[in-house]
Amino acid sequence: MAVSHIPPSSLSPARPLTPPGETPPGEGCISEAHVERPDGGIWEHPVFWAATVLFGSLVVAGYFIARIFGFT
Repeated sequence: MAVSHIPPSSLSPARPLTPPGETPPGEGCISEAHVERPDGGIWEHPVFWAATVLFGSLVVAGYFIARIFGFT
């Protein structure tokens, strides 16, 4: 870490100070505000997929239970 021998009171900021709540400019920063993508509906909800898998498991289990008791 470099140590400056100039007292802090003699330094003047190169740019004006950034107001609170705003992002200061950064050198080499490539980040930008992005548009939030819309909700994908039912296809992105894990409860839907968990319920679908559970229902399919119950159908397959029901088939084997029906075979055991001679219904098929």
